[in-house]
Amino acid sequence: MHESEHPKISVISPVYGCDACLHELVERILATTDGLGVSAEILLVNDASPDRSWEVTEELAAADQRVKGIRLSRNFGQHAAIFAGMKQCRGEWIVIMDCDLQDRPEEIAPLYQRALEGWDVVQGRREYRRDGLLKRLSSKAFYAMLGYLTQTKQEPAIGNFGIYHRRTIEAITSMGDGMRYFPSTIQWVGFKRTGIPIQHDERREGRTSYSFRKLVALAVNVMLGFSDKPLRLAVTYGIFLSAIAMAFAVFILYRYFVGGITVSGWASLIISFWFLTGNVILVLGVVGLYIGQIFEKVKLRPPYIIAETTDE
Repeated sequence: MHESEHPKISVISPVYGCDACLHELVERILATTDGLGVSAEILLVNDASPDRSWEVTEELAAADQRVKGIRLSRNFGQHAAIFAGMKQCRGEWIVIMDCDLQDRPEEIAPLYQRALEGWDVVQGRREYRRDGLLKRLSSKAFYAMLGYLTQTKQEPAIGNFGIYHRRTIEAITSMGDGMRYFPSTIQWVGFKRTGIPIQHDERREGRTSYSFRKLVALAVNVMLGFSDKPLRLAVTYGIFLSAIAMAFAVFILYRYFVGGITVSGWASLIISFWFLTGNVILVLGVVGLYIGQIFEKVKLRPPYIIAETTDE
């Protein structure tokens, strides 16, 4: 493909800890796109992977000009790596998929064919996830909470894997939002969206980079970035605690007047300390989380930094 030509399909895959999968990943992607009779490019975005992923990417790019490597200066996270690939891709249709071969490259064909029916977004729906029980349960809990807080329908079976028209991707990359969580961003921008069932394979190499701490941090950031409902819930909770405090105050005052309490000042101290102080701290904590989000956004720091590419 000549440098000036734009490919029909761009495949973006964030890379972390899967150097042994990359050769097979590229071979299967190109076999699929060649079978469709379309031009393609593959962007492997190395998110500071600690293994030999970058060296393997350089080898693949040297062997086939359709492969391009992008190395980030440090580990910015999966969704920042996806965003970096979206800013660099040139295709009319953009495929987002993981590098560990759980997302099967062969599924690109049905995704593309469904997209040609007039859809802007076609996402893969994993009918059966080849993940551990704990990961599946935590994923369902995360999406249930996210759906409740954002008042949107969230499907745990749908992840990043899908095909997206360029206008959808350009809408995402034009956003100035510092919080970039791809599945929720896709829902927010709208456009005609559908899903098809796909096969989800077991992880071939390495292990997930999402530790429990990282999953909790991601969940908090996504919920704060896409919803103000925690603030409204804090207000509701404050009203609820205040009502309990008032009822408890009536009970304590009753005991005081009937002679059940003889220590002067005890009733007012207990009521104010246990209820009002706790309530204030809770509400301030929620507000503080949002202030932290604002602090991060006003810095205007880029979501990622590219250290080098294989084009250089």
